[in-house]
Amino acid sequence: MKVRPQCLVSLTLCVMLFPLCGSSVAQQSKRVPQIGYLSNTDSASESTRSDALRLALRELGYVEGQNIATEYRYAEGKADRYPQLAAELVRLNVNIIVAAGADNLVRAVKNETKTIPIVMVGAGADPVEAGLVKSLAHPGGNVTGITNLGRELGGKRLELLKEAVPKLTRIAVLYDPAVPATALEVKKEIAVAARALRLTVRSWEVRDAAAFEKVFLALKKERPDGLYMPRRGPLIKTNEKHIASFALTSQLPSVYGYRGGVEAGGLLYYGPNEADSFRRVAYYVDRILNGAKPADLPVEQAAKFDLVINLKTAKQIGLIIPPNLLARADRVIK
Repeated sequence: MKVRPQCLVSLTLCVMLFPLCGSSVAQQSKRVPQIGYLSNTDSASESTRSDALRLALRELGYVEGQNIATEYRYAEGKADRYPQLAAELVRLNVNIIVAAGADNLVRAVKNETKTIPIVMVGAGADPVEAGLVKSLAHPGGNVTGITNLGRELGGKRLELLKEAVPKLTRIAVLYDPAVPATALEVKKEIAVAARALRLTVRSWEVRDAAAFEKVFLALKKERPDGLYMPRRGPLIKTNEKHIASFALTSQLPSVYGYRGGVEAGGLLYYGPNEADSFRRVAYYVDRILNGAKPADLPVEQAAKFDLVINLKTAKQIGLIIPPNLLARADRVIK
């Protein structure tokens, strides 16, 4: 059988182009790295933090929908949902899980996987004491990231409230004992700092939403000079506006371990700049996607801290903030 020259040329071109076609198909089918993002709050509350991470990743060359994809899961303040949502992300076989919440959220993710890298951010407890990592310098397992060590800031918050209210002597502390890091902060850090400042502290446990009204009624009778709110758990998060409203109507100067408190109408916030911490998470994501192991990436402590003063609230409760304190504020709400 005689093959015409035209057919021979066509056949030769097909043979030459076939490997290129195979390469193209392989590139199209190559899996885009997936990030699992588990938050202890809801999508609206989380947007500021997750946006900071997304922008930082973009600066490193990762564009959502092009060369990276993110699966979001939100617990909406319900700690009992942590295991279920963590399991969902593990089943999706994501490349990395970002755990945005306290140590119990990180632990829930760790319980679901020993192989998928976990980057924690926002954890308030000491991750070594909590058993999440072996040490800050050498995490040793599949967990690394940013720790806020929020309870260590308790003394500083009391100092700031005392500076804002020089006559301060009696402090009421509200906390959810179901959040281990908060309970430890109240029982150890705040108690020690209060003695040094010659302040009397009385703590009140709130285990459910109904407890707030009982505590508020008791505080109206006791009339403390100030209110201290440690880092929040899901219960405090859900009721933060209610708490701030009570402090405002009671003309009670308040200091918070979470930014939402002062934005809801509280007087002072001092703590980590969350946007800065979440931007730093991009570094861990990039390193891990490029082959680094979480066990070898040291856990970092939050580097930037903010003092936020609600001047509008100060005026409403008849408090004049000292000028030198006002000058040190990173943000003033007017």
